[in-house]
Amino acid sequence: MTKKETHFGYQKVDETAKEGLVAGVFNSVASKYDIMNDVMSFGIHRIWKKIAMQHTGLKPGDWALDVAGGTGDLTMQMSKQVGPAGRVIISDINAAMLEEGRKRLLDRGYAGNIDFVIANAEDLPFEDNSFNCITIAFGLRNVTHQDKALQSMYRVLKPGGRLLILEFSKPVVPGLNRLYDLYSFNILPKMGKFIANDENSYRYLAESIRMHPDQETLKQMMKQAGFERCTYHNMTGGIVALHKGFKL
Repeated sequence: MTKKETHFGYQKVDETAKEGLVAGVFNSVASKYDIMNDVMSFGIHRIWKKIAMQHTGLKPGDWALDVAGGTGDLTMQMSKQVGPAGRVIISDINAAMLEEGRKRLLDRGYAGNIDFVIANAEDLPFEDNSFNCITIAFGLRNVTHQDKALQSMYRVLKPGGRLLILEFSKPVVPGLNRLYDLYSFNILPKMGKFIANDENSYRYLAESIRMHPDQETLKQMMKQAGFERCTYHNMTGGIVALHKGFKL
């Protein structure tokens, strides 16, 4: 039987190995993840996430799922949106990241309407038609089978609900690509080495961004998974894009 390959950054690896390799990256950076997000994006990631949260459509009493939720930035905001009568589940395949999120959210008093679940995005352990909104921020590119993850999220989304994908994408401003590459491959890994003592994980980050589908390709993948009214909104010249799709 022929082994199937996928990419881990720029490396070709057996697709059964990718999950473990990605786990190694996030086990390594979990404790410094939030600091590095602020440093490497110059704090702009907070604006990207704030914009995404304006598109959830959540009301008090709704249920939301934050897939690959990590340290809980989106979970925190959706917890406020759904209120005490609602529920937010933060899921992540990586126990170290989820534990960082749990400690952070509990320290800030976000506990009453949040559940923490270790879960693979490709096979979410929730019932069909469970959530009014599902988010995945900067996590989809780390999933081995992105089509399966999209299908799984579609399954657990309620009719009328929406999926929001916030992810690094392809710059659309002339000349930005060159500057972005210079920063990503020369400066970012050095930041990772200095702050998180991990140069290789941040080199993988830069490579994984380049291997991720561009805006139009991801939009088509969402449609193939069943989502309708799919749109995307470029931010910071296309370095990041917010994709939105509905289950009608």
